[in-house]
Amino acid sequence: MTTIAVLGNGRVGGNLAAALTRAGHEVSVADRAPGAAADAARAAQIVINATPGAGSLERLAALREELRDKILVDVSNATTDGPDGLPADLIYPGSSLAEQLQAALPETRVVKTLNTMLFPVMTAPATLTQTPTVFLSGDDPLAKLTVRELLTDLGWQKEWITDLGGIQTARATEAAILFVPHVIRSTGFTPFAISIAR
Repeated sequence: MTTIAVLGNGRVGGNLAAALTRAGHEVSVADRAPGAAADAARAAQIVINATPGAGSLERLAALREELRDKILVDVSNATTDGPDGLPADLIYPGSSLAEQLQAALPETRVVKTLNTMLFPVMTAPATLTQTPTVFLSGDDPLAKLTVRELLTDLGWQKEWITDLGGIQTARATEAAILFVPHVIRSTGFTPFAISIAR
């Protein structure tokens, strides 16, 4: 059993918290109440960033001490929204939220994952009609191994998990968010994920 803090209690955070609790982990969810994120992060072994990506860097940089020596699993995408509320552009072109977090939190082991799919797929990948892919980006191999184990707890088979390499590879997966609004406008809000066909 791992002690996990989920920062963000929206659809993504709530979905992940429920699934990880079902998998036997001790999970706390931090809402926007003052001090809630710091208290949750301080008590956890692993912290999941499920806050809106546009404000994630500022929120998490303020938790530098609480996140020291922790694994930070970043599942957010930092985008500006278009008039319809869907992602329109990247906030960190030529970089990524994950890279910005790692630079701001040098003593935290940041791992990017689960950001190339609609949120229901994160915890139910086998419900898709085709095999999905989930990616890992991060500089710490042991942290990625731990996150890989969490992914299997969420229903991801080992052969569906692809380690892309260092944290800089997160800029590729974060850019994939630009597919999302076009797919949604074309086919509706039906769960989907980016998949590598071999």
